[in-house]
Amino acid sequence: MRPTPLALLVSLAATPLIAQERDRARLVAVIDSIAQAPITAGRAAGMSVAVVQGSDTIRLKGYGFADLELNVPTPGGAIYEIGSVTKQFTAAAVYQLQEQGKLSLDDDITRFLPNYPTQGHRIAIRRLLNHTSGIKGYTEIPAFWSTMAMRALPRDSLVALFAPQPFDFAPGSAMIYNNSAYFLLGLIIEKASGQPYEQYVEERLFKPAGMKDSRYCSDKAIVQRRAKGYEVASPAEGGAVRRASYLVHVWPYAAGSLCSTARDLVIWTRALHGTGQGGSILTRSSYRQLITPDTLNNGARLRYANGLAITATAGRRMISHGGGIYGFVSELRYYPDQDLTIAVLINTAGPTSPNSIADAIADLVLGKPAELRSATFAGDLRPLTGTYTGRARGRDLELTVTPDSGSLAVKAAQGEPRRLAYVEALTFSNGPTRYHFVRTGADVTELHVDEVAGYYVLRRK
Repeated sequence: MRPTPLALLVSLAATPLIAQERDRARLVAVIDSIAQAPITAGRAAGMSVAVVQGSDTIRLKGYGFADLELNVPTPGGAIYEIGSVTKQFTAAAVYQLQEQGKLSLDDDITRFLPNYPTQGHRIAIRRLLNHTSGIKGYTEIPAFWSTMAMRALPRDSLVALFAPQPFDFAPGSAMIYNNSAYFLLGLIIEKASGQPYEQYVEERLFKPAGMKDSRYCSDKAIVQRRAKGYEVASPAEGGAVRRASYLVHVWPYAAGSLCSTARDLVIWTRALHGTGQGGSILTRSSYRQLITPDTLNNGARLRYANGLAITATAGRRMISHGGGIYGFVSELRYYPDQDLTIAVLINTAGPTSPNSIADAIADLVLGKPAELRSATFAGDLRPLTGTYTGRARGRDLELTVTPDSGSLAVKAAQGEPRRLAYVEALTFSNGPTRYHFVRTGADVTELHVDEVAGYYVLRRK
């Protein structure tokens, strides 16, 4: 029997819908396979993934196990330690306090920490937010790990450890990712607000955003749905998944001591960013400042703003931050032009990269970004070659630049040469790291190494 006109119209209308449902099912299936692969391979115990575009929740799911010893599968709403993803919450709190007139980003830190030994430097609060203070990072001090990490001591004992250390550089002259800076920001938030950091974050960030399953991580509290942390042993130790080392949550503090879920981090992203124009947490003006990278004293523009990395690959803009702490690694990113949020939380520190998983999911949802065509340097490469030295991350660094098939290669004292692609002017790159050669008169005298979470200057020998 031939279909009636009405039945035919219904059939035609249903066909695209069925195709969309099939495409959606395939998309979800590939996301599941991306997340499940490292668990099946024994490189991670468990994981939670959220993929949300606009109001469309493409995937929100737990994989693997929250507890290997009790064989507990990862539940919906599993709670993870999010490590340095915490930093954007700390930065948002500082900007709120500036809106309230309780501090200014240009305030010297001694307004709130009058006994801090600045060693003759002026350190504006903004220099703490963007890692340009030069203060020694406590996670780079061996004595912290050997004597303090597993002990609950007063917080000022950690300040007493890193504050007397020589500055890595003069404030504003370079950028090195720095947990001491965010530890100090937690103390400043407490002084300016009159509340403990934990209470301020709960009342002024979590509650307004609607984050019901987020908290300051506790070493003692019983928390339902909290995932246990694991790590992958080195190949020399067998490479098996094992219980993570212990770290007292006195120390990560405002640099890395928050716990959350994949769902709550999506809620936070919406509250902070809105649809890319600012949400409900900050005024629009404060939000624009929050996500705008500052400059160094020499005018160089950073790619890290305030608790957030601001990057673009082949024109695809991304606002993101990762986290790593004993037993947990994480990645939270927002693509403002596509209104896409991806959260990846893994309860195993080791070879599984949440960045790689988020990259694969982003390419799946948005399509792979168009490849950048490598330009050709038309000048003479020889003046750029040579050895450049300086200090970075508290240690001496030496890079040797050599010609490499029409471009350049860079080699650290310990490591293999890395070929660079030409970008423009005297700038080359290797993945996300850029190398800017600087002339003084006719001679190339400096090499500026521009990483997303670091910017430092090396001088030619």
